[in-house]
Amino acid sequence: MENNENYSTELENQSEQIELTHSDKMIGVFSEPSNTFSQIAKFPVKTIDWLLPFLILMILAGAIRSLAMLNEDVYYEVKKNQTEMFDKMVKEGKMTQEQADNAIEGSEKSLEYMRGPVGWVINIVSSVIFGFIFFFLIAGIYFLLIKFILKGEGSYQHVLVASGLTSYISMIQIIIGGILTFLLGKIIMDTSIANFFDLEKGSLVKFIASKFDPFSIWTYSVLAIGLTKLNKAENSKPYFILVFALWILGGLLFFYLGKVFPFLGGFGG
Repeated sequence: MENNENYSTELENQSEQIELTHSDKMIGVFSEPSNTFSQIAKFPVKTIDWLLPFLILMILAGAIRSLAMLNEDVYYEVKKNQTEMFDKMVKEGKMTQEQADNAIEGSEKSLEYMRGPVGWVINIVSSVIFGFIFFFLIAGIYFLLIKFILKGEGSYQHVLVASGLTSYISMIQIIIGGILTFLLGKIIMDTSIANFFDLEKGSLVKFIASKFDPFSIWTYSVLAIGLTKLNKAENSKPYFILVFALWILGGLLFFYLGKVFPFLGGFGG
């Protein structure tokens, strides 16, 4: 009997020493995020675990954005939004009518150009470059807050892994958003309820509605679990509070910055 117990313990210890493959981690993010990140925490960080998923996510985002511009309804909606933005700036005295007319003409030429093959490359490359800049910046904020406020044991690379692996969930969100864009004939940035109501663009009501997004909530929940496990913390509650507070407050920051700098409006939801 004692031999059987020893054998079971030995098998359990051996299984704990087996490192998950990247595909195992990808599946585990969906099926068993807590166990998956606990297992990842036992081994040295691997660059591929954050680099590959986030790179695919940014390429996918750029490709879907380019594909959406081939839809005539979407194309004309973007043109209309840009015209309205410049008209608003004229009314607010931020530019003259002549400047606005020149800007509108230039933006229309750029939109037409971006529908071609070179535009696709520019869209994808810019998504990758600016996406990674934003990715590293946000990861740095998480790391500093976790290190000095939550006293976590993890490194900056652990934050990158937790953030990167959750990108697999975001990929589904982007694909669904792309499908909805073609079905509804308007750009869908997320999978929130805000897309299904006629809400005033740039309004606080629309911002609040944009946070009722099942995929975003799912993504941030898994991120909180990942950060908890990779920092070897026993209580996940502080990590959930941190992740969702940054999501809401960061969104509010960009929302109000979008009032001053219209090109930032999309970041705030």
